Amino acid sequence: MEKTDLSLAEVFLDYFDIDLAATPRQLEAVERVRYRVYCQEFGYESAAAFPSMRERDEYDGHALHCLITHRRSGRPAGCVRVICGSEDQNLPLEDHCREALHLQYHCQLAEDRHQICEVSRLAVDNAFRKRLGEHHTRLGEFDALDCTHLERRTFSLIGIAALLSAFAVAELTGRNQIYAMMERNLARLIRRSGMDVHQAGDSTNYHGQRTPYFAHGDRVVASVPDDLAALYTSLLQQLSIDLCEQR
Repeated sequence: MEKTDLSLAEVFLDYFDIDLAATPRQLEAVERVRYRVYCQEFGYESAAAFPSMRERDEYDGHALHCLITHRRSGRPAGCVRVICGSEDQNLPLEDHCREALHLQYHCQLAEDRHQICEVSRLAVDNAFRKRLGEHHTRLGEFDALDCTHLERRTFSLIGIAALLSAFAVAELTGRNQIYAMMERNLARLIRRSGMDVHQAGDSTNYHGQRTPYFAHGDRVVASVPDDLAALYTSLLQQLSIDLCEQR
């Protein structure tokens, strides 16, 4: 029997696990999702540059990675990373998009470097973005999983769950100043949700057309809408356990 009296956010974690990727196998899953989305599907990065079919870059060593896995199939469904800034480590937007930032954020980035982070490489695998009836994906015929209607409906939350995971990691690591280069659809989704995220610069060509955004950690968490608040709390608890185990 489907839990039709519950919201999608309340049942999301019945169908998906979200973990702080730490093992070689988890990190490989993250890199393969990124390769499929960033290289094969959208061409933001050259597939030829990654013959191992695992997309990675120089910022990964300074990042915490979240992996979303579909429970029943074991398939990686999405990922996101939080890159931690420091006196010795720039954020990607500082290295590649500084000219797009508004002046006030240039000043802000120069202050407490241990307060800043950048959310990036948010990716949802194509198989979990197909509409009902679109069977042919790189992972085969997804209908073979025999998902319930409610389970399929939760697929639409994978992207927002990845973003909430990133906010949770930022909170757990004390990174109150959160930056992101967002493409239009993600920015629109966040605006519809009512979360307190602000445009921090002008649109620029960076892995496709993207715009810098800024969120203050305390404010964005306080603005998470009621229907997503329980999901955020669950993610915070789970990722806190993962983070403690890694330290």
